[in-house]
Amino acid sequence: MRFRLLKRNLLVLLGVSFIVVTLLFSTRVLIVSDNETNSSNHVVQERQGPQSGDTLKFHFGSVPELTKSVYNANYKQLILNADKFPGEPQLVLVVQVHNRPEYLRLLIKSLENAAEVHSFLLIFSHDHFSEEINAIVQRITFCKVLQIYFPFSTQLYPSEFPGQDPRDCPRDISKDEALKTGCLNAEHPDSYGHYREASITQTKHHWWWKMHFVWERVKAMQGYNGFVIFLEEDNYILPDFYHLYKSMIEFRKSGCQDCDMLALGNHNALRDFTKLSNKVLTTGWMSTKHNIGMAVSREVYYKMMGCNKEYCTYDDYNWDWTLQHLSGSCISKPLKVLVAQGSRVLHTGDCGLHQKENCRPEWASQKAEESLQMAKEGLFPSSLVLSGAEPVEHKAHMKNGGWGDVRDHMLCKNYAKRL
Repeated sequence: MRFRLLKRNLLVLLGVSFIVVTLLFSTRVLIVSDNETNSSNHVVQERQGPQSGDTLKFHFGSVPELTKSVYNANYKQLILNADKFPGEPQLVLVVQVHNRPEYLRLLIKSLENAAEVHSFLLIFSHDHFSEEINAIVQRITFCKVLQIYFPFSTQLYPSEFPGQDPRDCPRDISKDEALKTGCLNAEHPDSYGHYREASITQTKHHWWWKMHFVWERVKAMQGYNGFVIFLEEDNYILPDFYHLYKSMIEFRKSGCQDCDMLALGNHNALRDFTKLSNKVLTTGWMSTKHNIGMAVSREVYYKMMGCNKEYCTYDDYNWDWTLQHLSGSCISKPLKVLVAQGSRVLHTGDCGLHQKENCRPEWASQKAEESLQMAKEGLFPSSLVLSGAEPVEHKAHMKNGGWGDVRDHMLCKNYAKRL
């Protein structure tokens, strides 16, 4: 009898072990050992570790090698320039990066010219992996830098979910026709009858994964109590960006203690900047107004994560429209934001998710420089003035679709477990 019990326990243990190993391989959680070497011709930059002689090699030779490099980098989290800028960061900026290197260079140039930038930690979150983009980021010498990599990028899954599986339904096929053909996601079109496009869904996936990873997994964030400011690769910051951030933090303590978030940017460019430079207002968070230079506290992050299911199942492929939907619905009290009326973040991108052609980053650079010259007189205001207090309420909108596939829902909901 005792032998039979031992035998049964052994079989159970073997079964559980098999399942765990299978899951690890299925999610490709592959960590490269320090002494692993590959004979790829695409081995690039070695990055010095923060306090040791450790290095990190990135391999671009094949998808399996690239996948290993991504997981290894996310595990090691080697920080550039840590020896040059010791101590805790005074401000953390997170930049979501895709594949627009010229705009990224322009953003980095603006960061280099920002006052007190040496006290920043810059986190670049990538969903496209290339030697060029890595080299651009790794040439930064003016502050601490960390690169993290979205491990469910379509680049790592070129012919399977979350990439575009050749067995997936075409975007515009009818559901009846899809059911007849037997394509993979025939049962799950979006609210407008369209089927998923991997390139369209990736940005919302990346944004939610990034929020999880930065607040929960980045070791350099442990003990950090400030706001995290979220930027994108086609943003451009003004020299007094940090000065305004500190002024808004002080203003919030007495003038808007119930403000959930800060918005250091807006989409009004620099019109009337000198007149508006020291003006702030309070209002409810809106996708079309406050998704640029958005500062989020840990407390608000937890509010968002309480809506993990709602974010991941709401049929809109845009992270910002989804967040607006959550504000005042799942997040019962609508998010209140303190807004800089004189924007310290410019949007330079003339192309992006939907506009692929006729991109002219050189025009963006010239325009940014001209705008900065006009704004110089209004930089570094000595104090802030509240110019208005608008109603804070839930702003309903018509969802945009593009997010009806249950596979997207399941992957999104599991980021907290599978980082």
